[in-house]
Amino acid sequence: MGASLFITGCETLKGWGEAIPSTLEDAPLMHHVDVQQGNIVTQDMINRLRPGMARRQVRYIMGTPILVDVFHQDRWDYIYSNKPGGDPRTQKTVSLFFEDGKLVRIEGDFRPRPVADPLANTKETVVSVPDQEEEDKGYITRTLEKLGITDDSGYE
Repeated sequence: MGASLFITGCETLKGWGEAIPSTLEDAPLMHHVDVQQGNIVTQDMINRLRPGMARRQVRYIMGTPILVDVFHQDRWDYIYSNKPGGDPRTQKTVSLFFEDGKLVRIEGDFRPRPVADPLANTKETVVSVPDQEEEDKGYITRTLEKLGITDDSGYE
């Protein structure tokens, strides 16, 4: 009788063991870890790439590629996978192609976008530089002149 109670108890626990993980996944207060894998690739990084860039320049911007095909060394693949806690996984890929050591083509989930010229909207700044004669005057003389008190004796 004790053995049958034990076996029945195990069967009941087995059912609970299968139900608990799915219940915990749906719990609203349960913390879900973000899982990021591969090379982080942003639109800003892609926008900085230009045709004709050397491999070292591309590596400086993008980092070391996650995949370099031994048989096609003129192709670099960057793969980024992100699974925010509780959300579905997303994956982005970018392939860069080189000819004669220079970047010639970009394929994948990102497309280069034109970047506005940062100098196009700058305002002109006017700086007032005092005359040399003003610099030759001492501090006290300049202060007295600003206060409207002048010394006509010519001494400083």
